[in-house]
Amino acid sequence: MSENCTHNCETCHEACADRDPKSMLKKPHELSDIKNVIAVVSGKGGVGKSLVTSLLASSMQKKGYHTAILDADITGPSIPRAFGVSEKAYANEYGLLPAKSKLGIDMMSINLLLDSDTDPVLWRGPVIAGAVSQFWTDVIWNDVDFMFVDMPPGTGDVPLTVFQSIPVKGIIVVTSPQELVSMIVEKAVRMAEMMNVPVLGIVENMSYFQCPDCGSRHSIFGESHIEKIAEKHGIPSVSRLPIDPSIAAACDRGEIEKTDAPWLAQLCAGLEKQCGF
Repeated sequence: MSENCTHNCETCHEACADRDPKSMLKKPHELSDIKNVIAVVSGKGGVGKSLVTSLLASSMQKKGYHTAILDADITGPSIPRAFGVSEKAYANEYGLLPAKSKLGIDMMSINLLLDSDTDPVLWRGPVIAGAVSQFWTDVIWNDVDFMFVDMPPGTGDVPLTVFQSIPVKGIIVVTSPQELVSMIVEKAVRMAEMMNVPVLGIVENMSYFQCPDCGSRHSIFGESHIEKIAEKHGIPSVSRLPIDPSIAAACDRGEIEKTDAPWLAQLCAGLEKQCGF
């Protein structure tokens, strides 16, 4: 407990061992029904976290579940563009309604509320964290089996807000093969451990390039260390995404839902088991 403790847990952002983590959970909108929340995190930017979020949501939607994406990356939102969603979110007398992708994935992102998706968000940390909370409390999420929260990189205000105010069932860590990134990944994993949130899997993006002519694999960014990290922290699932220009092109066209992701099949099966499906 901090020496400056006011004993008001709702206004505190410190990781205090004396506080029950559930005491800070916020209720979703009264008309929402959200069964499982999975946060997709990374220790640093540029590793493809939003790509993995999009592929996971699409994969689970294709398996017959109703999925949703809460885009918590307020200053760098990219989810709507990847799905080709340009219609703005709107509200009715009951609350804010999410936009829908072509396959029916519900999503809420700050870009769905701005006049232009190129308008910058010049907000300080607490205001950004407050907006993420409102995406949880003010949006009507109807009958969602899996909600994936696309987190901003690092371990700052927004990840802390999400872990403290939303009932996250587990996290998926996204990384890339570089040795330096391995160190940063462990920061994200240890933050989850400190917040008592299980790590359900690690996804290594840009893991290798497979030659379309001869089929051989090349480790463009160095050899992988992902198994060592997973073994060290007891993480059950390890997935690798290749460097594939067609995936990037699908994102640019807003057609990520047309991309199948067999590399995530084991992780998706693990999510089903973890969540009792």
